[in-house]
Parts: sequence; C-alpha cells; structure tokens
Amino acid sequence: MSHKQEYLNPIVEQRADPWVYKHQDGYYYFTASVPEYDRIEIRRSTTLQGLGEAEPVVAWRKYESGPLSANIWAPELHFIEGKWYIYFAAARTTETNEGLFDHRMYVLENPSANPLEGIWQEKGQVRTSWESFALDATMFEHQGERYYVWAQKDPKIEGNSNLYISRMSNPWTLIGEQVMISSPEFDWETIGFKVNEGPAVLKRNGRIFISYSASATNHHYCMGLLSADASANLLDSGSWMKSPIPVFVSNEAAGQFGPGHNSFTVSEDGRDVLVYHARNYREIVGDPLYDPNRHTRAQFLEWNEDGTPNFGVPVPDSSLKGN
Repeated sequence: MSHKQEYLNPIVEQRADPWVYKHQDGYYYFTASVPEYDRIEIRRSTTLQGLGEAEPVVAWRKYESGPLSANIWAPELHFIEGKWYIYFAAARTTETNEGLFDHRMYVLENPSANPLEGIWQEKGQVRTSWESFALDATMFEHQGERYYVWAQKDPKIEGNSNLYISRMSNPWTLIGEQVMISSPEFDWETIGFKVNEGPAVLKRNGRIFISYSASATNHHYCMGLLSADASANLLDSGSWMKSPIPVFVSNEAAGQFGPGHNSFTVSEDGRDVLVYHARNYREIVGDPLYDPNRHTRAQFLEWNEDGTPNFGVPVPDSSLKGN
C-alpha cells in the first residue's frame, strides 16, 4: 500500500451490510443490519473511526405481523433534495420458499436536518416489474437523472438474485424500463447460491463502478465489479462490463472471511474508503445468516494507473481493540 492503514478494525462490531455516508454537515452517518434483524438504527460521528462509539438511535422498528415483520435487512441512508431517505428490505416471514426469502423493498422519509431526529414516514414499497424476492437497493444521481440499483429474483431465471437498474421519478418510484446489468455466471458467483446482491456505486475517473457481492454468506462471500463509461447509456446492459474475477475475497492470512456488502465513503482528508463486513473466523455453527459476527470494517481504496479501483486484500483486525 502507498500509505499505512489508518483505521482500527473492526470499526463497528456485529453490524453487517454497513452503509456509511459523509454528509455536508461534516458528520459520517452509519446504518447497517443489526443481528436481530428487527429494527433500523442510525448513528453519526465526525470521524469514521468514531462510529464504533457513537450512540445509535432507532429510526424504525418492524411490525408484529404483515409484510414488514421479519428480516429487516441492509438499510441505506440517502440525502435527496433536502430530505433523508432510508432504503431497506423487509419480509413477511423468516421462512423460505424453495430457498428464497420473501423480501420486498421499502422506503422511509424524514425531513429533519439531522436524521437522528424527527419522524420517519413510510413511503411504501418500491414497485418493480415483478412481485418477487427483492432487496439491497441503492441510489445514485448522474447527469440530472436519479437511478436505482437493486437485487431481485427474475421468476424465469434460475438462482437467487440478479442486479437491475432503473430510473426514478421520485425517491420511492421507478419509471421506465428495468434493465438487468449482472447475473451470477462465474464459478465464484455461484458457490452455495447463485447470488448477485449488495450493489454499491462509485463514480470516478469518467466511469461508474458498481461493486456487488456474490455466493453464499459464509467464507465464500466475495465481491465483484461492474463498470460503465460515464457517458454511456446506463440503461443499456451492454454498457456494463463485469470483471471476470472477484475483486475482494477472503484472506486467511489476515483472518478475514466472507468480505462483502460494501459501501464507499471518503476519509477526513478526501481519500476513497471501502467499508464492508467480514468475519474473523471461517467455521460457522448453523446458518451463516444467523451468525452475528459480521463486523463493519474500513480500509483505503487504491487506484490503478488505468483508473480502475484496486481493492487489495482485507486487512487484519487491529490488535489494539483486543480482538
């Protein structure tokens, strides 16, 4: 690495699917899946490292029954035209049907300047072309358009989920065509399950990069990368190129297993930072989904001379944290 690793990992313990957003007010905002999968928490800190000690505030809790009553997963916090939005997935039951959960995607809205305050209003389900398993939505803006990227099960395609993109008419409504930009095809995307999920968007160097996670959520979980030219038609699947090899994988030497479901942020001095979850052991008792020890980690993202991101390898946990 061109500079030493400056974060003490893990940043936040027992938080999977981490989302970090650095706002114009100078705060880093954080949300993630909690091990109980029963609520959405937000916390903030003026430093990325400080998120671990920051006091979480519960923004929303699941219902006792109905479509928003189980497996609250992977919230993301976005600031759009002066309001805060949380994208998340929720299910009606923890049961699976032919190996699939029954998640759908939902949106919360809060007009407060500080999203740790105020009232979160439910804006309802984000409707797509199918009523099928859908989750892990993210949003980005490009050239005056707002785009939604998510993972969903196409009833006609074998596997758990593919990645899709669509334009938005407002922060909770899709408009126009919905285009598949990636499906699990390589060996490393199809271990245990055929999965593409957890997209995260990074715009740099005249390109739009989308990282995503693949395979089962144990030590096989890993990250892939899509890229498109910033001037291309993003709703043309042909605009998106997929790396044939994973870009971020388990690292036995560093004691990091199943890295994935990342987000991108910037350090206090403006360098790109990769935020992700991983476990510090390989062997899991029972279903990996119910193992609580996917911890949030952060490390600097390097750049290759050709303008593509170099994810490197997951760095070891810090000995300073007693782990």
